[in-house]
Amino acid sequence: MKMRFLSGLFALALAATVSFSAQAQEKKKTVGETIDKTASKVGNKTAEVAVKGSAKVSDKTYKGKMAPDGSNVYINGNNRKYYVNKKGKKVYLKASQIKDKPVKN
Repeated sequence: MKMRFLSGLFALALAATVSFSAQAQEKKKTVGETIDKTASKVGNKTAEVAVKGSAKVSDKTYKGKMAPDGSNVYINGNNRKYYVNKKGKKVYLKASQIKDKPVKN
């Protein structure tokens, strides 16, 4: 009887140890990390929309051409071609980087 009780107690202790060590491996995100990540996404999208809006007003759109990521290509006053990336930055392009847009049927 004692042997069965001790082996059961040992099995229970081993199971508890394994479950606690498995939980220690999980990385939980804090509320601050989640808010920080979301704020960065919102800030990047806001910057992208703002820069694209100002580019549509002040610069010309290169008709029939697209950037390497598939977005519109703009031409500024100095005849330099650029596109706006996901973080709202203007990325200037070389002539070899500009592609033709596929024809829609």
